[in-house]
Amino acid sequence: MCGFVRRPPEDTDPTAGTRNPPTGMQALRNKIAALWNNHRLWVLAVGATALVAVVGVAVYFAFIKRPADKDCPDPCTIVTEAEASTKSIVGVADWPLYGLNQERTRYLNSPEVKPPYLTKWTFKGNRLLEYSPILVGGSLYGINNNGLAFSVKTRTGKARWKRQVATRNASAPAYSNGLIYLSNLEPGQVQALDARDGKQIWKRSLPGRTESSPVVVGNKVIAGCECGVLYAFDAKTGKTIWEADLPGQAKAAPAVSDGVAYIGDYSGTMSAVRVNDGSIKWQSSSQGTGVSAGAFYGTAAVAFGRVYAGSKDGRIYSFDKESGDLAWSHTIGGEVYAGAVAADTPNTDPTVYFGTYGGSTFYALDARSGDERWSADSGGSVIGAASLIGETVYVANLDKTETYGFNAANGEKVWTFKDGAYNPVISDGRRLYMTGYKTIYALQPVTPAQVQAKAKAAKAKQKQNGKKKSAAKK
Repeated sequence: MCGFVRRPPEDTDPTAGTRNPPTGMQALRNKIAALWNNHRLWVLAVGATALVAVVGVAVYFAFIKRPADKDCPDPCTIVTEAEASTKSIVGVADWPLYGLNQERTRYLNSPEVKPPYLTKWTFKGNRLLEYSPILVGGSLYGINNNGLAFSVKTRTGKARWKRQVATRNASAPAYSNGLIYLSNLEPGQVQALDARDGKQIWKRSLPGRTESSPVVVGNKVIAGCECGVLYAFDAKTGKTIWEADLPGQAKAAPAVSDGVAYIGDYSGTMSAVRVNDGSIKWQSSSQGTGVSAGAFYGTAAVAFGRVYAGSKDGRIYSFDKESGDLAWSHTIGGEVYAGAVAADTPNTDPTVYFGTYGGSTFYALDARSGDERWSADSGGSVIGAASLIGETVYVANLDKTETYGFNAANGEKVWTFKDGAYNPVISDGRRLYMTGYKTIYALQPVTPAQVQAKAKAAKAKQKQNGKKKSAAKK
């Protein structure tokens, strides 16, 4: 038989008595040959089955189709914002939560805050600043990637206090009634600090890490956990009020509208959770790639009666806020980690703005239908959420670590800043506070003439210093 080696005949030497015992190596060869002889059909059958399976998988991946984007069915309608919500800011405004408000829309109607800018002061965050700070009552509150929390005076850029509260962090604080609330990656915990001095008021350990920026709703602090649970804690004591089990890891921050918290998770599920008791109102799924689920990492924005969220399957999704029905989906490519901007400004119709990781394009989509309004070169991958201040939408790229400002109406680039990587800007209605890789910048809007005058003065000063150095050498 092919591949089978017969044993030689037994030793016939009359003086040998019995056959000489085989050596260790010969015994091994004999054993292998016997196994092959007794089980070769089984081995061939298993091999053939494995080959068929491999071919089947190859064919599956070769011909499987990614689910097509969904168009908004007729009648495709949205709920327009009330007139009061579109009025421009008068005076100084607070930015107390990640995304500005509970809905996480990231839009401040402050038309006077626009390029060009002059830097008034800088604050060094020492380590990576993955998330922009929040702003309340003349103070910025932030935390760097190494868990150093801080408060900074908006007038001068000087620190009010600094406090080491964790070893690793990837979320933004929340403010309410004199307290700062933080979710930490390592150790996994949610805690409350006194806004005046940074002293810890309470802390609750979690069974997993969290990078879910908290939201405060009445007496509840709500945040997700990588353990697959959405928590509500008592804002004063930290006592757990309720827990809502989610199908997957919750890395996003919850957005809240009309008593319901909306959060996507890594199973590709968007959940609507009632704030009063933690019960599930509805759950809907992303379309995925056809092979894997479209995991939700970024924070959703709730506006126009819809819930807008980007997914790692490269799509933007628009769910009906009340029912959870998918209104539309739109592929923009790469993976979408960033949160959304959702707004209508005096110069634009309802629009959602997103960037993509693994590409270099920033998109403005019709909030009603998902159709593309415009797209622009973002300079590299976008992993952090943009912000819309006045009529300018700001976004940072990870490749060049720069921040760009685009005209919200047409996508024209109107501003470039040589720093920024993740979540770049917030505003108090008077200044822009720009978060760079490790530095926070207070930027004052000025006229082009003021920029030219300052540049001229700086050039004159440099020239005067040069003359003084030359005179000193003589």
